[in-house]
Amino acid sequence: MPSYRFDVFGRRMAIERAGERWRCYLLGNEGKRRPLELAVPSELRREELAQYLYDVYHEDATPTHGDVVEILPDRA
Repeated sequence: MPSYRFDVFGRRMAIERAGERWRCYLLGNEGKRRPLELAVPSELRREELAQYLYDVYHEDATPTHGDVVEILPDRA
């Protein structure tokens, strides 16, 4: 199952496609992950995930963490 990782205003998250649904996880510094209660519309495309996360979490922006950035596999 494909997994996409994001830095969301300083917090690391993973979003995976599971059948027709998206599943979300908060990633810890020690490599653990825990389920995140975030409803991502099933019709959302992979290319729209970063913008969706920005829209949901924009109030968490700080001067040092001001954006949502996809973490590419070679930067994970």
